Amino acid sequence: MVKLKERIEGGVYGLLIGDALGVPYEFHAQTEIPPVSEIEFTPPDYFDRSHKTIAPGTWSDDGAQALVLLSSLLDCGRLDIDNFGTRLVDWYETGYMAVDGNVFDVGIQTGQAIRKLRLGVKAAIAGQTEQAKGNGSLMRVLPLALWHKGSDEQLVNDAHQQSVVTHGHLRSQICCALYCLWARYTLEGKANSWKEAVTKIKEIYGQDSDEYAELMWAVRPDDSIDGQGSGYVVDTLRSAKWAMKKNTYEEVVKAAISLGRDTDTTACVAGGIAGIRDGMKAIPKRWLADLRGKDILYSELQKLVDWRCR
Repeated sequence: MVKLKERIEGGVYGLLIGDALGVPYEFHAQTEIPPVSEIEFTPPDYFDRSHKTIAPGTWSDDGAQALVLLSSLLDCGRLDIDNFGTRLVDWYETGYMAVDGNVFDVGIQTGQAIRKLRLGVKAAIAGQTEQAKGNGSLMRVLPLALWHKGSDEQLVNDAHQQSVVTHGHLRSQICCALYCLWARYTLEGKANSWKEAVTKIKEIYGQDSDEYAELMWAVRPDDSIDGQGSGYVVDTLRSAKWAMKKNTYEEVVKAAISLGRDTDTTACVAGGIAGIRDGMKAIPKRWLADLRGKDILYSELQKLVDWRCR
């Protein structure tokens, strides 16, 4: 039995290491990704790695925004999207929660929303655009599920709200909510956490709602559709679900990266769930040792564990 503390720590480290592991392989086609045995923080010499100026073991915008959200939750004691939006601007402008203060790999939609925030647009509407169907809010939402002590309905509502700051499309909001329930039920040790999350979110939305219609038409959570590793929010969720068929944390994140394309985010989203499922002790020690930025993470993680385990 994996203890709650180990699952929480595994979730946070799992998403950050998955993100960092995927950074050098980003934008490459599936056929260009090295064999899984060779996927490491430092790729094989023959591989033309992405982000060549970024040191191996560095998380990207995914991990930084996840820590921004976590810090906001811990300091405010609730989801305050205006506070969260202010902190996102701080990340964008000063490198808050980024390793070495270096901001890189910012998504187009996220950048547009943050520039609106800088101009004084309210967080509740900054991400409202029909194009906001990328995975930029999904990649960072896991700390909400790890922190949250409210009901499933409250968690779903908060997952929607954290998304609208940069990704206001209903589809993005729904994927964040489903992922949060999946993470919560995994944290609770449920045997089939995905299936239970799908059942619960249908119940919460109700069959006559726009959310239910979007869930069943666009997300289609009951269908067995393998992901393609792209930056489309639904595909990222499907890719993470597919990777989670693997038995160990290492196998999950390497499988996520093997899909190619948006490798850091796919491995971040899948790695967070795998870290919760398997616990901190299941994450390879070599990756824990070589992850950069642990000084940024330490105090926030301790506060999170204290909050959830007291």
